[in-house]
Amino acid sequence: MQLPMTDAPTPHVFHATAATFEDTVISTSLETPILINFWAAGFEQCETLGPLLERLAADYNGAFLLAKVDVAQEQELASAFQIQSVPTVILVKGGQLVDGFPGALPEGQLKEFLTHHGIEPAPPMVEEEIVEVEAPPVDPHTEVMRLRKAIEAQPDTAELKLDLALVLLQTGATGEAEQLLDGLPANLATDDRTIKAHARLGFAALLKDAPPAEVLEAAINADPTDLRARHLLGVRRLVSGDAEAGLIQFIEMLQRDRAYANGLARKTLIDAFRVLEDEDLISRYRRKMSSLLLA
Repeated sequence: MQLPMTDAPTPHVFHATAATFEDTVISTSLETPILINFWAAGFEQCETLGPLLERLAADYNGAFLLAKVDVAQEQELASAFQIQSVPTVILVKGGQLVDGFPGALPEGQLKEFLTHHGIEPAPPMVEEEIVEVEAPPVDPHTEVMRLRKAIEAQPDTAELKLDLALVLLQTGATGEAEQLLDGLPANLATDDRTIKAHARLGFAALLKDAPPAEVLEAAINADPTDLRARHLLGVRRLVSGDAEAGLIQFIEMLQRDRAYANGLARKTLIDAFRVLEDEDLISRYRRKMSSLLLA
C-alpha cells in the first residue's frame, strides 16, 4: 500500500529552498545529519520514496532530519547538486556531502544506509517542565580541588575525570587535561564535551611554537596568499579572545583556497564553532562558510 505524501513540514521534515539552504541544511548538518530528498510531482518512485523517508524521519525521533527539495521549483539547487534523475537522496553530515543514491530503495536498505553512516533511532523526547535556576559562578581553581578530592574517593568514575579535564583547561593546565582526556573510556571519548575540549587543545598545541601575532601580520601584509600565516594568526586571535578576528582569517583562507592543506580552513572553522559560546557569531560565520562551500 502506498503511503500518503505529506506537504506540511513536521518536527523532523522540512522544505529546503535555495534561500534557506545554508541555514536549514548545511549549518544544521554540523549538529544533525540531513537527508535531502530531491523529488518531483508525478513520478511513481518519488511518490513511493517520499512518504517512506518521512515515516523513517519520525521513527528515528530526530536522529536525522529530512529536507525535501522540489526540483521543479528549486532548479538552482538541482543544478548545483547536478541532479540527473528523481528521486535522488543525498546525505549531508558536518557541513559536507558524504553519500547518496538515486531511485527508491526499500525500507530495509534505507535503514542499512542510515546505519552505515552511524545513524540509529533516537529515544522519543519526553516533555518535562524545566525550572531554570541561575547558578553562581564557580572559581575554576576551587573546582579543580573539589574534583581532585572526588576522584580520590571514586577513582573509577570516568565522568569525574572528564569534569576535571574541562576545568583544568580553564586554568591553562593543558598537559594534565590532555592526559585525562586521552584516558577516557570509549563512551566518553565521543562525548560532545570531550570533542570540544580536544578542539581547544588542538588550538593550544598549534601556538606552542608559532610566531607572535605581529610577525604573522607582517607576513600576511607582505604576502596575502600566505595561508599558513593566516591560519596561525586566526588561531592566535581566537585563543586570545578576539573570536571574530580569528574567524575572519579562516574565512579568508577558505575564500582564497578551500582545498589548502586538505581543507584546513573548513576544519578549523568547524573546530572554532565547537569551542565558541556566542551563538549569533557562530550563526553568521556558518552562513559565510556555507556560501563559500556552495559557490
